[in-house]
Amino acid sequence: MNLAEELRIRREQLGVTQEYLADLSGVGLRTIKSFESGKANPRLETITKLSEVLGMELVWTIRKNTI
Repeated sequence: MNLAEELRIRREQLGVTQEYLADLSGVGLRTIKSFESGKANPRLETITKLSEVLGMELVWTIRKNTI
């Protein structure tokens, strides 16, 4: 499952429409629709805004043996 699917599923679990998510997050409705349909690659700032509204947290980890 990719990030767009994870965010869409969480939004649907919470019963939040794309329009309401746009209002709550300050992210454009067109951006949300494009992202969820796989037609856009939003900036990290945009993903952070969406995830905060949806009660999600982005976690970055360092992989072992990367070099």
